[in-house]
Amino acid sequence: MAYEINGKTIETTENGYLVTLEEWSEELATAIAANEGITLSEKAWEIIHYLRDEYFNNNQNQPNERTMVKHFKGVWSDLPKVDAKTLYEHFPMGPAKQAGKIAGLPETKRKGGY
Repeated sequence: MAYEINGKTIETTENGYLVTLEEWSEELATAIAANEGITLSEKAWEIIHYLRDEYFNNNQNQPNERTMVKHFKGVWSDLPKVDAKTLYEHFPMGPAKQAGKIAGLPETKRKGGY
């Protein structure tokens, strides 16, 4: 699969992950999300930017859901409760994998926690 963004073709793997991570942009993220049937909310963008920051500034770390919940519990003080369900509301096919795809990160093969 490929995406057309501003006249440029951006290639993805057979599972929809970017071939070249440097080609990611917020416009591309919006297109990938639309293809996944997702409209990106403010909190969804926070998840995407968190994942990108962890990957590019923390030794290519791709946090699992438990780590993501722990992080956002400290960030989203406006919500009464932050748990895995909260993250799935934004990325129903899995906040680590689906959000990672939209964030332009490589496909994670991890299962379970660490």
